[in-house]
Amino acid sequence: MNFTKADLQKEITYKTSRSGGKGGQNVNKVSSKVELLFSVDNSLLFTEEEKVLLNEKIQARLNKDGLVQIVCDEERSQYLNKEKAVERLTVLLIKALQKPKIRKPTKVSKASKAARLDSKKINSVKKENRRKSFKDGD
Repeated sequence: MNFTKADLQKEITYKTSRSGGKGGQNVNKVSSKVELLFSVDNSLLFTEEEKVLLNEKIQARLNKDGLVQIVCDEERSQYLNKEKAVERLTVLLIKALQKPKIRKPTKVSKASKAARLDSKKINSVKKENRRKSFKDGD
């Protein structure tokens, strides 16, 4: 990850509006709701391969204009909402850029195979002993 919060904030556009919820009369006066918009395609922070990867991974988070949109109206202060929105964007981008580890297929060890077969034999004998014997003609 070759970006910092400060680098990100240079490329982010904010929209603010009045928010509902807690805050009493403050809610009616102050524009504390923050809508963060970030364009992956126009960003200078990522290489072309990273942009392709980001666009694939966060396809569901893009709006109709192709921008990542994050809305935050949890706090009563616009500043705190901006900070939370930027933090969410950072987490989203970092998760999307992580490449999953390639799984190396492994073989079952001889010891574990033998242990499994032994337990199956024990179970088989146990169940065999439960059966009624019909040899006596009863």
